[in-house]
Amino acid sequence: MHDAIHDAVSVSWAREKIFLGQSLGEYVRGLVTPWNAVAALILAAGLPVIAYRFAFGLGAATNLSQTNPWGIWIGIDVLSGVALAAGGYTLASTVYLFGLKQYYPVLRAAVLTGFLGYFFVVVGLLVDLGRPWRIPYPVIYSYGVTSVMFLVAWHVFLYLTVQFLEFCPAIFEWLGWRTVRAWAARLTIGATVFGVILSTLHQSALGALFLMAPGKVHPLWYSPFIPVYFFVSSVVAGLAMVIVESALSHRIFRDQLEPGRHADLDRITLGLGKAAAVVLFTYFFLKLIGLADGDHWALLTTPLGGWFLVELVGFVLVPCFLFAHGARERRVRAVRVAAALAVAGIVVNRVNVSLVALNWNVAERYLPSWMEVMTTVTIVTLGILTFRWIVNRMPVLRDHPAYPALH
Repeated sequence: MHDAIHDAVSVSWAREKIFLGQSLGEYVRGLVTPWNAVAALILAAGLPVIAYRFAFGLGAATNLSQTNPWGIWIGIDVLSGVALAAGGYTLASTVYLFGLKQYYPVLRAAVLTGFLGYFFVVVGLLVDLGRPWRIPYPVIYSYGVTSVMFLVAWHVFLYLTVQFLEFCPAIFEWLGWRTVRAWAARLTIGATVFGVILSTLHQSALGALFLMAPGKVHPLWYSPFIPVYFFVSSVVAGLAMVIVESALSHRIFRDQLEPGRHADLDRITLGLGKAAAVVLFTYFFLKLIGLADGDHWALLTTPLGGWFLVELVGFVLVPCFLFAHGARERRVRAVRVAAALAVAGIVVNRVNVSLVALNWNVAERYLPSWMEVMTTVTIVTLGILTFRWIVNRMPVLRDHPAYPALH
């Protein structure tokens, strides 16, 4: 009798929490959608490619070499991924430290995006490492305290833990663990302060990696200020990514929203756009200072100089003015276009620094193999699927009805 009751409770819990209140058959039939079909095709092609990489090594699956040891898995999966995951610390500090509670409706989605961003950065790093089983070495074995890589490894490990703690209240609300949820909520401010410190350090430390290669990075992208560039641009990336992600989430997960949230989102978008305009102009001004400091004006007339101007004007100055115009004239669509441009600009910058400008003067140029591209697409798809799975079940875009007073 006891076993029968236990089984019934387990089935009821799985049906409510996992299958969205549907039977297993109904849930499986609901998975047959065009988007899921595309995602299934990507995973069917990409997961065997990842398995092939681990089975036969980097040489068989990539176009990496001793001359070009870093490819798109570093430029896109790691450097761009870390920057675009900065919305977590940006919004957490805005709400919990600066007390701007009006941005709370997009906070949990930003923290979730940040957590998943860092998690899949680690996944991408595992794929990229020649000896992936040694990824825990900086944490438990080798303490190279003078190494920038050691600094980045510890910061990413700790910040991933911090972001999980920041998202724990949503998990415990979903599970109905009220007491544990209360304890997790008490840790929020401390975790946020620690997370901001870690983010400031490791965002800039990723830029500091390139300080060790002054002769290998093109002078237009190399600068003693590059750690500052990486940090300031990560703030822009965080703000822009929150705008893009919230716009997409409110369109795709419309059934999750409470009445009035769309109007809240417009106000939030305009506020974030105003902040992004200020930070992006600061970043543009800092880039000009670096250009003047190195006296590299003549290089702007070269082919790579033209590409540098495309990055600086097309992906920094243009979205900066769009942010300012949209925020001033209350044009939400202009702010969202600017955010999409800024997100693209962050990817362009990180790829430029790590691939285009690195080893710019060597004869052997790097182009990614189709397996590298497929792996990146697969990791991004897994991130999107995980985000959707969580948002459909946990109180991310909506408040849990049992915890209205706790927000």
